[in-house]
Amino acid sequence: MEQAAAAGTAPDGSGLCASCCGDTGRCPACRELADLLGGGRCARCTLADRVHDLLTGDRGAVPAQLTGLAGVLTGAENPYPVLSWLHRSQAARLLAHLTGHDSPISHELLDNLPQNAPTRHVRGLLITAGVLPRRHEHLAHLEHWITHTMPALLAPHHTPVISPFAEWHILRDARRRTTRNRYSVGAAKADVTEIRTAIAFLTWLDSHQTSLADADQPLFERWMTEHRTHVRKLTSFIRWTTARGLNTTLTTPKRPRQFAGSFLTEHDYTHHLRRCLTDSALPREVRIMGALVLLYALPLSRISELKTTQFRRTTEGAFLTLGRHPVLIPPRLALLIEEQMEDPGTGYFRRQLDDETHYLLPGQAPGRARNPLGAGALLRSHGLPVLTARNTAMIEAVTDLPPIIVADLFGLHPSTANRWAGYANDSWTHYLAARDRQPPEPS
Repeated sequence: MEQAAAAGTAPDGSGLCASCCGDTGRCPACRELADLLGGGRCARCTLADRVHDLLTGDRGAVPAQLTGLAGVLTGAENPYPVLSWLHRSQAARLLAHLTGHDSPISHELLDNLPQNAPTRHVRGLLITAGVLPRRHEHLAHLEHWITHTMPALLAPHHTPVISPFAEWHILRDARRRTTRNRYSVGAAKADVTEIRTAIAFLTWLDSHQTSLADADQPLFERWMTEHRTHVRKLTSFIRWTTARGLNTTLTTPKRPRQFAGSFLTEHDYTHHLRRCLTDSALPREVRIMGALVLLYALPLSRISELKTTQFRRTTEGAFLTLGRHPVLIPPRLALLIEEQMEDPGTGYFRRQLDDETHYLLPGQAPGRARNPLGAGALLRSHGLPVLTARNTAMIEAVTDLPPIIVADLFGLHPSTANRWAGYANDSWTHYLAARDRQPPEPS
């Protein structure tokens, strides 16, 4: 980051700050007393010049579309982090490239760029500044993939089958889930995988000189034998082709509902929870995510979407709203959440950009929540389990509370809570066996 030069010089040759040298330390542009940067101006005026140069390009003036962005950048309470971002960030260089074009900046323009971290950062910045409208990014990712990537994977004679499947089945369901705020980054990746698997299946049929309409069950079972790990990913496509009468002979094996057999032992559960609540060597966000998984069986996709507005402290304690009703949380977890709200670890400049979104766990790009896939990898890298921890927390909850209460408190669908209660009642011996499988470590 650019360092401030001394505002003046003492008789012994040492530097003087602005408050020590009086009028000689005034910025020539704004006439404010300040430590001056290399160009002879204060940090605030230098920032204004840099932002103006960044956003004007060859125009000589900031375009009307970008005046809001100019205000966000120059209005930062501390100009130094913004100066550092302008000097070092690839996102700033991308923004300079975009402002050099005559066409207005739009989501469609950004969609045509590589979808990497600088592009996501610029998009988040433009949304935060009001230059671009907010949109559901996971749904937009699926729509972009179907429009721009999928056609290159398709043989022409597969298009009449795959395009309706992608647009009227996968995308339609994704839009419906988005309206309920239940469409996560993992769901978008799973939908893309389903379409890819359907394309691969039709390509496999081509290699066996068979069309979808002529494929029979023995041939399909051969494919399932050769692609065991992909059978589940093709299930919705097979059901869709049957419903549309494209092929009514193919059936996928029914997968019996199995009891979740992976649990933590009581010792391990207590150990991991104690680490999350008391081990200051763990990163704060790891401790918060781990505790929420272990205490409330929350999936990381929901934890990443938590807002600071869902937390409140009263005279009766600290509460976090996960479903329809606030849940009283342990004091140690409440302190961690308050510390996270006070300092989310994104830097002051990013924090100002994220003020409108209020994510408890901000992501790398402005206005975006933390990626739950990366969050899972982070927890595992610190030795904290995710799936087994959720299973254990859920079985403990439905054992102690009625399913409808668990559903209301944890924000679950009632059928999910009832199913887990059934697991607890019908397979209690499996749970006990899983918990007792490993003897406690000696203290």
